[in-house]
Amino acid sequence: MKPFCILNSLLSLCLGAYLVLAPTSFADEPFRPQAGSFPPLDKSHSYKGELVFVDHANRRGSLRVAGSGMFFRNDPHPFAMLPYGVLRFRGGPADLRDIPLGTLLHVHAFLPPDPKISSVPVLPVDNKDKDANHNRGAGVAPAENHVLLMEDEPSRCMRQGLIWRLRGLEIQNKEGKITAVCESKQSPDPNVSEQTMTFDAATRIWRGREALCIDDLIAEGSWPSNGKKSLDGQVVLLGITWKPTPDGVFTRFHISDIWWDEASFQRAADLQSEVHRAFIRSRWMPAWIDEVEYGKFGRATVTATLFGGMDDALYSDFKQGVPAMMNAVENTLKHIHGAYSPAHMASRGTILEVQKASDAPPVGSSGVQIRFETDLVIEGIRPGRIVRVRPNSWPQVDVPREEYLNDSNDIEERFPSPAIFPKY
Repeated sequence: MKPFCILNSLLSLCLGAYLVLAPTSFADEPFRPQAGSFPPLDKSHSYKGELVFVDHANRRGSLRVAGSGMFFRNDPHPFAMLPYGVLRFRGGPADLRDIPLGTLLHVHAFLPPDPKISSVPVLPVDNKDKDANHNRGAGVAPAENHVLLMEDEPSRCMRQGLIWRLRGLEIQNKEGKITAVCESKQSPDPNVSEQTMTFDAATRIWRGREALCIDDLIAEGSWPSNGKKSLDGQVVLLGITWKPTPDGVFTRFHISDIWWDEASFQRAADLQSEVHRAFIRSRWMPAWIDEVEYGKFGRATVTATLFGGMDDALYSDFKQGVPAMMNAVENTLKHIHGAYSPAHMASRGTILEVQKASDAPPVGSSGVQIRFETDLVIEGIRPGRIVRVRPNSWPQVDVPREEYLNDSNDIEERFPSPAIFPKY
């Protein structure tokens, strides 16, 4: 079978420095990100878990973190995306609203940068070492709950140059178990541990431009209707979730999707990238302010670094001489004073210069820095603050109520809260 070489090369270029970093490394001492600098991925604490709750408007949610004990007993563990945190789903950039509940996600996270304004609980720094009791084990509630990088299984495999090899299956009534190994594409390890996962009639099979189901594989003779079959190390990518499992097996994961070949996964990545491009163009590109040179009568020249993890087509819209708008946002990336649209209070001006870093940027940074001149700078545009920037070629729309704040100084104006609901 043809390997996923072309798509892997494309993702390698997009992710830059991600490829050289180990997925499970973290410092001996807990690391707390500092304002104005992107934290190194190799200082993060890594874990994986099932997505069980999403508050997309505040870029936070909860994971059932996998530990050494009974997975179903693990309480949902809250997390928050850092302002520059990167999400990847099916090989493309993503927002939390794109990822189905139940998806197995791989996380690289840190302690809250500023515990006073954390949108999720602040825990003791050694919490990942504590045993949660009730047969749950340690590590299921880490204090490192501010996420730099979150990715689903196929995105992780593409970033790290991994593949799944299917060894065999056992099927009855369109459901059963698959044994497989996850290993390096370039350096297969004969000693890698075999894993057993479940599948059922709802498992989706993607082959080229086809969307298949288990019935289709049975009808064409690729899989038997009942019994066992060797799959001869077939190379695939897998979407993985979790479902309650019978027979006293507490941490057996479930296959939601199988990408049969390179073309099928490239198509999934392209579709997800299109979804995210449209989303960012309607919400504006997030960035932080590096420097502000103040002039007279409200004039200013602002230097800002655009956040990373987006599609290249978005960054290419930032060009010298392009008219643009810049609006202050909260750390959850919510627009401030958005009741009359984000453009109402935004500073208007022109992009004077666009600089691109020659070295691979750290995770969270695009490596793209802009200089923006405005004749009326707003209060929220100050060094260290987070903003969103819109080239004027992007659509100018109103964002929904849950995605903006009325008062930039009220960090408790978050959604959901009782104030968001109508009064009857």
